[in-house]
Amino acid sequence: MNRTKNLSICVLFILFLFPSLVEAKHIIGGDITYECLGEVSPGVKRWRFTMHIYRDCYGNGADFDKPAEFAVYKGSVNNNSLYSTFSISDYDFTKLIPDTPQCVTKIPSVCVEEAAYSFETILPVLTNESYFIVYQRCCRNNSITNLINPGDVGATYTIELKPAAMAGNNNSPKYLNFPPIIICNNLPLIFNHSAVDADGDILVYSFCQALTGGGNITVQPELFTCIGAKPTPPCPPPFDFVPYALPTYNSNNPVGGNPQVTINSATGMITGTPNIIGQFVVAVCVQEYRNGQLLSTVQREFQFNVADCTPDIDAKLSADSLTIKAEDYTIKSCGDKTIFFENKTTEASNVKEVEWRFEINGTTVSDKVNKWFTAFTFPDTGLYNGMLLINQSSGGCSDTAFIHVRIFPPINASFSYDYDTCVAGPVTFTDHSTGEAVLNQWKWNFGIPGSASSQQNPAYLYPVPGDHPVKLKVSDMNQCSDDTTQVIHWFPAPPIIIIQPSSFLGCVPADIFFDNLSTPIDNRYNIVWYFGDGDTMHNVISPTHLYDVEGVYDVRVEITSPIGCYVDADFPNLIRVEPSPTAAFTCDPDSALSNFNNTVHFIDQSIGAEHWNWQLGTHTTSLEQSPTHTFLDTGTVFIRLIVTHPAGCKDSITKELDFRPEITWYMPNAFSPNGDGTNDDFFGKGFLNGVINFKMSIWNRWGELVFETNNPNDKWNGEKRNSGGMSPEGVYVYVVSFTGPRGEAKTYKGFATLVR
Repeated sequence: MNRTKNLSICVLFILFLFPSLVEAKHIIGGDITYECLGEVSPGVKRWRFTMHIYRDCYGNGADFDKPAEFAVYKGSVNNNSLYSTFSISDYDFTKLIPDTPQCVTKIPSVCVEEAAYSFETILPVLTNESYFIVYQRCCRNNSITNLINPGDVGATYTIELKPAAMAGNNNSPKYLNFPPIIICNNLPLIFNHSAVDADGDILVYSFCQALTGGGNITVQPELFTCIGAKPTPPCPPPFDFVPYALPTYNSNNPVGGNPQVTINSATGMITGTPNIIGQFVVAVCVQEYRNGQLLSTVQREFQFNVADCTPDIDAKLSADSLTIKAEDYTIKSCGDKTIFFENKTTEASNVKEVEWRFEINGTTVSDKVNKWFTAFTFPDTGLYNGMLLINQSSGGCSDTAFIHVRIFPPINASFSYDYDTCVAGPVTFTDHSTGEAVLNQWKWNFGIPGSASSQQNPAYLYPVPGDHPVKLKVSDMNQCSDDTTQVIHWFPAPPIIIIQPSSFLGCVPADIFFDNLSTPIDNRYNIVWYFGDGDTMHNVISPTHLYDVEGVYDVRVEITSPIGCYVDADFPNLIRVEPSPTAAFTCDPDSALSNFNNTVHFIDQSIGAEHWNWQLGTHTTSLEQSPTHTFLDTGTVFIRLIVTHPAGCKDSITKELDFRPEITWYMPNAFSPNGDGTNDDFFGKGFLNGVINFKMSIWNRWGELVFETNNPNDKWNGEKRNSGGMSPEGVYVYVVSFTGPRGEAKTYKGFATLVR
């Protein structure tokens, strides 16, 4: 009892002193594969499972697990139970040294160590369930670029042994090569991540989800649970995915790049150009199919270290394409046997010697005169191999680019065309291109935006006339191509002349727009118009013409294209112009109009009119020839007369009448405020519509104000201010002022005699 307690205390003490031994932030990848070792009894077979796990060299102080804990689960992904466990202490150790390019600077000092754990077990063959072999460990490098908080993210390495694989004694695929430990930023990556399958099954490759497992807890009791750094036993499926740093990275795009780093599903070839320095978790899955049935999926997880490792010497040249190897260049020529080679080696300042070497008819032809650019003339069509050798004999850093020149037979594009020059019909094109290889592609551009055809011998109807450049590009089975251009002078005459209006009936003066709808025409056509009244017009597609005399007119149009195609058309009796009436009238009276003189008689004096329409102000109309109307409002009134000719033509005239608002005001000269009911008050009378600012004041002979009002209806009763005692008899002075309806100032002064 005491010995167990002391041991636990020691373990905890060690974990606190050396947490990296538990947390192990050094794992960079791994994979699990299996082999069928044969049947040991009916329905029972022996299997060998092998796990490769990878870590940074020296493991940041953490060693590989001794023992490594494995679990075997039975069931489905979402419904399973623990079947057995294995603790494996022995492993094969390998140190993977990066294949560092020669003459490269800034290479980081990194390497990878591999531990290979293997165990065998006997398993009953299942028909509807699988076995899941699982290993889990935390944690990863803190410096990983494409994960969120990578130092807290564990890893799961697993493989499923499916019923079909058990029944077929299957062996899972095995990857051939471990990915390069260091890849160079902004340099093309080409790596063969293919696998080999002992059973010859079909293999399909893809980037897939990396799996997390365990957690960053390094103390007991959670240490050995699913949230601890070393789950014991490893926890069952389903498993969580690692947290990619979205949206930049995901399982299908773990590295990025330009072009993006991708994997070929058929070959397992990883290509692309990484363009961000860092460490990237990558997971590759190879799926194994037999007779269309998925047997296994082997997931390998690893880490790409993208470094700034620009080479001091990198032999390059301009080429049509790269082959599988980054240093292989393919150059294609169609017909031209003299090829110009452009050297793009970097760094140019480090180049001491340049040699171009080619194998021609079994003989090596070399140019060693340090030409940065060169040209070779090859004897015939065919494939020629060569090399660009940089600093091969000058000592120091050197590099070689391999050149593959393919010279194909020439191809000559040619065509003819045919059309009726004066008829607006389609143009037919006939291909006459030649080449030794089979021609298999034609691309026509007929000189009109959006016009194209891929037929060998097309026809095209132009929507507009003109000089249209027609281009034919023809290609053969070698992807050689040639093009040629010819200009089609397409200026036919319109098949029919169409103009609008098709008929016209109007009045003098008739200003008519003739819309020429004929096609094809443009401003390069010579167009002559005859309007039937003696006038003509040249070289206007759609003219406007004024008919100022009544009558019936024929119209004629003649059209001649720039290449002499001619067409004409007559339009008899197209235009009919009727006489227009003349509107006129007088007013009685036509002046001194006011609110007291507001009845007007309108006298028609129109010529050629049959109908009359009077608009007498805003709200009143009349159809009489000479109406009379009384206007109730003052102000400006517009009078409009519209007259109609028997042929329907109209004319109008508008006049303006001004009805002045007049006012009247009268004051008496005496009054007798004696209470007899006759002439007891002094006041004025008049017509004051529209008056403002009215004021009346009355003064005695001593200049004293005795009465004042702003209301024209108020009266003076003879008392001082109408309530201050009766004023004495005598003469008083009055003053009346106001502003008239149109702003005129009015003042009335006089004497008022008060009599008892």
